[in-house]
Amino acid sequence: MKTKLSNAALVLVIAHLAFTEKSLGGDEWPEFRGPTGQGLATAKNVPVHWSATNNVRWKTEIPGEGWSSPVVSKGRIYLTTATKLSDAGEPSLRALCVDARAGKILWDVEVLKPETGAAQIHHQKNGIASPTPIVRDNRLFVHFGHMGTAALDLTGKIIWQQTELKYRPTHGNGGSPILVNNRLVFSCDGEKDPFVAALDAKTGAILWKTPRNTPASRQFSFSTPLAIQVNGATQVISPGSGFVGSYDPMDGHEIWKARYGEGYSVITRPVFAHGLIFVSSSFDRPVLYAIKPADAQRDVTASHVAWQHSKGVPNTPSPIVVGDEIYFVSDAGIATCLDAHNGQVNWSERLGGGFSASPVAAEGKIYFQNEEGVGYVLKAGKTFALLATNELAEKTLASPAALDGALIIRSQSHLWRIGK
Repeated sequence: MKTKLSNAALVLVIAHLAFTEKSLGGDEWPEFRGPTGQGLATAKNVPVHWSATNNVRWKTEIPGEGWSSPVVSKGRIYLTTATKLSDAGEPSLRALCVDARAGKILWDVEVLKPETGAAQIHHQKNGIASPTPIVRDNRLFVHFGHMGTAALDLTGKIIWQQTELKYRPTHGNGGSPILVNNRLVFSCDGEKDPFVAALDAKTGAILWKTPRNTPASRQFSFSTPLAIQVNGATQVISPGSGFVGSYDPMDGHEIWKARYGEGYSVITRPVFAHGLIFVSSSFDRPVLYAIKPADAQRDVTASHVAWQHSKGVPNTPSPIVVGDEIYFVSDAGIATCLDAHNGQVNWSERLGGGFSASPVAAEGKIYFQNEEGVGYVLKAGKTFALLATNELAEKTLASPAALDGALIIRSQSHLWRIGK
């Protein structure tokens, strides 16, 4: 039976969301793309200008390799990395904790020790420590795709490890997990037989596995799911090859799907605003779809796609919605602003360089970080306005975290605190 929230219930939901955002504060960035999972920061006084030598509070060398984005809670930064334990290349998958004020590494622990063969399957832009962790409720959840998942306390003690979900990946692992209803949900879109899975956040036990059943010939993808509220119920939106699906987080059953043909290697995380889900079909010809999830059931390809756009759409960086506009940057560096309601183009401009990191928005400004270490700051609006171009002179693929007075940026070898 379909239900709608009463006005009184809607007021309570809005009040709860407002309280949650306020309680997280401008110094909390608990998962990939921040408190909302959509790149939106409540932080104040986020810096606009910086360089490798200017407006840098600290710069800390991070051991090993990894493109997981930093997450932040209670004055500490958490991230993952992969190191070699010997000259023979034996891998070690690790979690790190860094003091957010001083930049000192507080602890560095081995979480998993995978087989060397399993760790060798990755792309040059997607190492074996690409998924971003989650820090919440005094727990740190770290994910390494087909090599395993684990939960730690905030002193670095391992609470549980889960290595039973076996599949063969293509190009390694990129998608991050989400935490919803005490379930850790993530996609396992490998070489064949892709599926979505949920673990018990307390024990690591497998709660459900839902096959994708995709008709796409190339079945691998890397997207991070997004939990949304539709008619008072939670849905997990998880794009994969061939279609984006909506799943019930309690038992994993598929609620609806919208197909996009042979779209594969889907990397972007969806965003949700104005009653629409925005998702890119990624390779080889990315199309941005705006989909209406309200009252959606089964296959809604022909009935619930509000609009679509195919020029300058990203394969890798996620889009962001600020106000009535949706912004995105293509992998080749073309930034675009559309009306989120109808897809009308407001502007499209070249920034320069290649892009993998997803943008962040704070105080009416949008931050785009390219792969060469150049950060572009734009004023949000229907007219293109570039406020600053900032060079770190070191490769950057991870997405930044925005805090009160600061940006936390991970580069190829370092973690940076920009600002105060």
